[in-house]
Amino acid sequence: MAIAISTSSLPQSQPKFSLLPSSHKPLFLNSNRCFSGFRRPSRKTLPFSVKCTLNFPLELTSPAGRSLSSVLLNEPDSFDDAVSAELIRVAEDRDAAFARFDLSLGSPEASLHGRIAKLKEAECQVAVEDVLYMIILYKFSQNRVPLVPSLSKCLYNGRLEILPSKDWELESIHSPEVLEMVKEHLSTTLGWNSGSSVAVNWSTTKIQKHHLSQVYATSILYGYFLKSASLRLDLEHNLPATYQNTPFGSWTASPECESYGFKNVMLGQIMVTPRSTTLSQIITRRPGKKEASLRWYVTGFDVQTMEECTKVKSEEAVELINKHCLALFGNANVEDNEMMIVTSLSSLKRLVLEAVAFGCFLWDAEGCVNNIYKLKDRC
Repeated sequence: MAIAISTSSLPQSQPKFSLLPSSHKPLFLNSNRCFSGFRRPSRKTLPFSVKCTLNFPLELTSPAGRSLSSVLLNEPDSFDDAVSAELIRVAEDRDAAFARFDLSLGSPEASLHGRIAKLKEAECQVAVEDVLYMIILYKFSQNRVPLVPSLSKCLYNGRLEILPSKDWELESIHSPEVLEMVKEHLSTTLGWNSGSSVAVNWSTTKIQKHHLSQVYATSILYGYFLKSASLRLDLEHNLPATYQNTPFGSWTASPECESYGFKNVMLGQIMVTPRSTTLSQIITRRPGKKEASLRWYVTGFDVQTMEECTKVKSEEAVELINKHCLALFGNANVEDNEMMIVTSLSSLKRLVLEAVAFGCFLWDAEGCVNNIYKLKDRC
């Protein structure tokens, strides 16, 4: 099933990109309490020579981002604690600036403190975007997958090739049901077929650079949608029967629901828009019957529910998507956009799988950050 997702809401900004020096230190990272919940490759199936380096297209411009980059490279076991410390510091800096502004109201210095507070807020937003990015990079490194650097770094004799493909690692991130929908997305966007031969996958193909950038951005949003929708389905499967006919907008986090671990799901990013539809109207539960598949589940979404799942929740996340895509593909001028890229279906698949995983990880990163630093909700 193909889900139509628009990228028109992503703001435009100037690209910032560089390639950080590669490290030869392997990142065999352990799961931690803040960033758990994804399947990861078994260590038994991975050679110990596999290494993830800190190569990524977006330049980290904030002290928080650079600090976390160093921690991830040198002290990965301390990464989640470092994230919490950086977010607390950034939140305190922002709150202190606005507190000084509030205290200055009515005084000649109020205007100055107001400008300082706005500058500090903008500075903190950049820092939080870098933190989000580092969390996403951390999750990729857990699966031994480096982000693709700027595409200009991947050109060999005028041909774009991304090696190694890391298809298995990127696919292992998802549950079987989600992976099924990811493969349908690959088929829809690229014409990829799971039964294609090696010769077909590595045969020469051409794609317009602008079109490829749009496919990548849309795939990020599709991954974000899949994570949101799959969590909604998990909630439906485990929801106490007393909530089956309760309208979404009137839900409260009772101790019974909290025992299921769904407080943040209900009151956070998924199900808090007033509407008359109930869960039992979206999907009918029949005791003794097999629960609905994710694909069947999302086909029952109305327009509003689909928008809830596809909409990126925070301004910081939207800006990060935009900056990452610009750093990966370069400046968006007319001549550059019309350029044809010579590549292979295998390399295109690698890019799309990365983008889908990026969207899934972004959903998680938003929730982690929002527990400490309140992100800006999109209107």
